[in-house]
Amino acid sequence: MTNARGDVVYADDPFKDGDAGRPWLVVNTSEMPFHGEQYIALTLSTKTWYDERIPIDDEDVVDGGLPRDSSILPWAVASLDPDDIDRELGRIRTELVDESVATLVDYLGFRPGND
Repeated sequence: MTNARGDVVYADDPFKDGDAGRPWLVVNTSEMPFHGEQYIALTLSTKTWYDERIPIDDEDVVDGGLPRDSSILPWAVASLDPDDIDRELGRIRTELVDESVATLVDYLGFRPGND
């Protein structure tokens, strides 16, 4: 199965040892090279003390659901292999995905139109 932008998946966590997993938000588009063979994803967390987190409200989940109240951490990026994805949890509304990606791009210092 191919995952799409906005899908929330449960997959291995490359930042932890062993078989630890966590939910991830897929943010790449289908135009990305190797789409379906690799995904760019942002970490989801239940931790609430990160001031820069982007909370996911009930109305942000358009399909499926998350096991607990979660937030997107737009600075925590990973490349996921489809074999590391255990299951799909749901789908997040497009506007929140776009906000998360825009925040990540801002952290990276990209300014369109600046040479």
